[in-house]
This record gives sequence, C-alpha cells and structure tokens, in this order.
Amino acid sequence: MTLTDDQKDAVTELVNIAFSRTAAALSELTGNRVELTVPEVSAHPISGLLPALSRFVCGDVATVHQIFGGPVSGDAFLLLDVDGANRLVDLLTDAGAPTRQMGSSAREVLAEVGNILLNACLGVFGDLLQVRFTFAVPRLHLEALASMLDSLVIGRDELRHALLVGARFRLRASEVTGCMVLVLGITSLKLFVQVIEEWAERAATES
Repeated sequence: MTLTDDQKDAVTELVNIAFSRTAAALSELTGNRVELTVPEVSAHPISGLLPALSRFVCGDVATVHQIFGGPVSGDAFLLLDVDGANRLVDLLTDAGAPTRQMGSSAREVLAEVGNILLNACLGVFGDLLQVRFTFAVPRLHLEALASMLDSLVIGRDELRHALLVGARFRLRASEVTGCMVLVLGITSLKLFVQVIEEWAERAATES
C-alpha cells in the first residue's frame, strides 16, 4: 500500500502532534530540553522495510516492542541505534552502557523509556482519532536489525505493512537517532489511514 500525497500529509500532521508530546515526555524524563527534527513518514511492505530503516538505524539496535489492540491493532516498535540507547541510559542512570549482556537495571530503564514514548505517541493517536487502544507489556530486545525484521514475518499469514516514522532527537547537543514503526495488517492499515483522513477533514473544517 502506497500513501497518496494527501494521505502522507495527513499522517505527517498527526505524527508531528504526537511526536511533540513524545519529545515533551522525553524532556521530562531526562531533565533536558529535547529538540526534534520533523518526522519523516512512509509506508512499506515488510519485505521493503530494511532499506528504509537503514536511513535511521543500522547494525545492532535496541528495540522496544509493544503489541496494541482495538479497532486498529498491530505491533509498535521504538528502534534506537546502540549509540543512541547508550546516550539515553547515560542521561537517565549510571546503569551502564547497553550491550547484549547489559545489566537488568539498564534494560529496565530502556524498556520504561520505550514504554513512555510509545504510549505518548499512540495515546495522541487514540485521543485525536477517537480510537481506543489496549496495550500489552512492552519488551526490550537487543539484536541485529535484520534479525528483528525477520521476527516480524515468521508465522504470519496476513500480508503486513509497516508505517515508518523516522526522527532525530537532540539532547544536550547530543543527537539520538531512532524511529517508530507500526506494523499493521492491511485491514488495520487501511482503517488507520481512513480515520486519519477523517480527522484531517474535521480539523480543516474547524480551523
């Protein structure tokens, strides 16, 4: 599924609002002002996601994975490159650098950061689109990017697409690059885009 220009504009507008709240949540967490670049939004089949993701993260990544349900259901991922995850941990705690053998306290910090950021973003989606989401407990994974993508397609019968939101945060003059990925079945993706279009039409009418 390819987004039209109007659909991409509507999704980008919604994401900008959501990511502003996400940046505020990150600022509150770190005690530092967070500057956010304009998020880049694109839709991809799972098979074509790796090249798009590679613009924002590569190699080993710290991934917080949260399953969400409701009228629109799927998987939400926050992906940070290891350097970015390292900087976040340093800002928040002395738990140590994230590695494949990172300590439990550092893992908890990253999982909680991911939980707060994903909930802030999805919460805005739910509020503005008037869609109620339910959330599973987030899980943290440290693995190669290709391995993470492979896990998305194993055992799945439905053709799945990904809505990729890439952004760069800047904290204490230190850039943290990452992205959020929503992986949706084609039915959920179409419904999600439809309700975003309806929201954009309402917003235009009210302005």
